Amino acid sequence: MRAQLIVVGVTGNVAIHFKKIDTPYLDSPFHFHQHCELVWVEESYGIRIVGDNVSSFEAGELVFMGPNVSHIYQNDAVFLKNSGLRARATVIYFPPDFLLNLSDEDSVIRPAQELIRRATRGLKFFGETHKQVTGILAGISEKDGLKKILKILSAIDILSQSNEYKYLASLSYKNDFEEKDSFRLGAAFAFLMKNYQRNISLAEVSAECNMTPTAFCRFFKSRTQKSVFQFLNELRIGNACKLLLNDKYTVADACYQSGYNNLANFNKFFKVVKGVTPTEYRKQLNLANAKSV
Repeated sequence: MRAQLIVVGVTGNVAIHFKKIDTPYLDSPFHFHQHCELVWVEESYGIRIVGDNVSSFEAGELVFMGPNVSHIYQNDAVFLKNSGLRARATVIYFPPDFLLNLSDEDSVIRPAQELIRRATRGLKFFGETHKQVTGILAGISEKDGLKKILKILSAIDILSQSNEYKYLASLSYKNDFEEKDSFRLGAAFAFLMKNYQRNISLAEVSAECNMTPTAFCRFFKSRTQKSVFQFLNELRIGNACKLLLNDKYTVADACYQSGYNNLANFNKFFKVVKGVTPTEYRKQLNLANAKSV
C-alpha cells in the first residue's frame, strides 16, 4: 500500500486551488501531498482509503484531510462497464499555513490550528455542518475571484467550529512511507483493490510484486502495519457496508458480492472489523434513519 507524493496544482501566488471533477471513473493513485484537501463527492461510489482506514464511500460524502495524509478514492468495477455512470466531485486544496497567515488574532489562529491537527487523521463531516458546507460548495463554481475565496473561507470556518465529524485514520496512523519499494506496494495495492470480490491467493498477490509469499507477507506487514488478509477483509467489509445500506440487498447478497464464500466467515470478519454483526449493523442504520426523519 505504497503512497506516491504528488504535486498539487497550487503554484506561484495561488494559495487556494479549486477543482471540479467530472469523469467516467476515479483512477488517481494512492497518494499524499503537502496541502490540506476538502473533498465533496457529488456523484460516485466505491472504496475510499484515508491513512490506515478502509471504507466504502457514497455520493454526498464530505471529507477534510490535512497535509501528508495518504488517500485514494476508487470506484467500483461497475463504473468501467457502465458508460452511463459518472464520478463528480468538488475538491479544494490549500497549504496548511494559509489559514494561519490570515490573522494574528488568537480567535482565528487557534480554531484553524486545531482543525488542521485533527485533519491529520482525516475527518468525515455530517449533520448540519455537512448541509451548510455542501450548500456553499454547490454554488461555488459560479463565483469568481474574491467572492469564490470568501465562500471557501466561509466553508473552512464552519468546519473549524464543528463537532459533527468522525475520525477516519486511527490514532496511531503516521505517514512514514519511503520512496523505495513503491512499485511493489503499488502493484499489490492495485491488485487487491481490483480483485477483492473474488477468491485471491497469497501466491497471486506476491507474484504481482515478484516476491515469494513469505517475503511478501513480511514486506507488506512492515510497511502497512496490517497483514495482507487483514487489509483484504477491510476492503471486503467496506463493500458489504455499502450494500447493507440498500434494502434490496440481503445479508447473504452482501456476503457473496464482497468476496466471501459462506455466511459464517462473513459474520466473523464483519464483527472483527465493525464490532457488530451484519444484521446488527443494518438495524443500527435503520434506527438512525428513522430518527433523522
